[in-house]
Amino acid sequence: MSGSVLFDAPGPRARRRILIANILGVVAVLALLAWVLKVLADFGQLDAAKWTSFAQSGTWENYLLPGLVNTLKSAAIAIVASLVFGLVFGMGRLAQNKLINGVSSVIVEFFRAVPVLLMMIFFWIFFGRMGIVPSGDAPFVAVVLALTLYNGSVVAELVRSGVHGLPKGQREAGIAIGLTRGQSLRLVEVPQALVAMMPALLGQFVVILKDSALGAIINYNELLFSGRLVGTGNANVFQALVVVAAIFILINFALTYLAQWVSTRVARRRAKASATDDDTPGADQTLGTTATV
Repeated sequence: MSGSVLFDAPGPRARRRILIANILGVVAVLALLAWVLKVLADFGQLDAAKWTSFAQSGTWENYLLPGLVNTLKSAAIAIVASLVFGLVFGMGRLAQNKLINGVSSVIVEFFRAVPVLLMMIFFWIFFGRMGIVPSGDAPFVAVVLALTLYNGSVVAELVRSGVHGLPKGQREAGIAIGLTRGQSLRLVEVPQALVAMMPALLGQFVVILKDSALGAIINYNELLFSGRLVGTGNANVFQALVVVAAIFILINFALTYLAQWVSTRVARRRAKASATDDDTPGADQTLGTTATV
């Protein structure tokens, strides 16, 4: 019998073909990598002199580490702000009041449709010309605000879809114990939706971190901008971009691992809670007694 609902388990021939295809794929990737390294070596991009600047403490202390701190700072503030924005307007889209629902829907759909880079450039120019914030802080504020508005709109949509994905019995149970529609939404439905969408939420945090690199275009002194300064000053822009990319990859891998860990923990906790509820002694008797009364 098949061990899968969607497709049959592969037989011996299919497994051999899959193994051969995997081996050929690995060989092709290694061959491509070897060719890229050869081309780089022919153009002198692998020379030790091109990489020595990244072994100096001054490069890290004066450029890369401050840039990394600015990247993490803008991403952290944008993550917190986008969560608040998403919860407020996500619940607004779930409100029964047509005015609140309509305004929230327009705001969310508008900022989801506008590219992040376009918002960064707009806010940078706007704040710089209007003098609302100091000129030196305009790039930072523009980056945080653009990331917040775009990703907060995505979070709002996650909240809305997460609540709609819950069983209707959750809302009915809340109303049955005397909660209003709004109280049921705040106290019962949204908390459960947040738990269910935790993996997608953490994935959106990775997007925020990566999109913070767009701030280099508006002269925000983040990691990519600092790396370009190092590369321009030492005539090794390619090497600088490789180092910056490696740092971003390591951070994103760490966030991805965290997302998987949280998702696994939540799934195990929910499975354990479900099993505990099913095995609770006296539950059937209590229901039976209630029904009899």
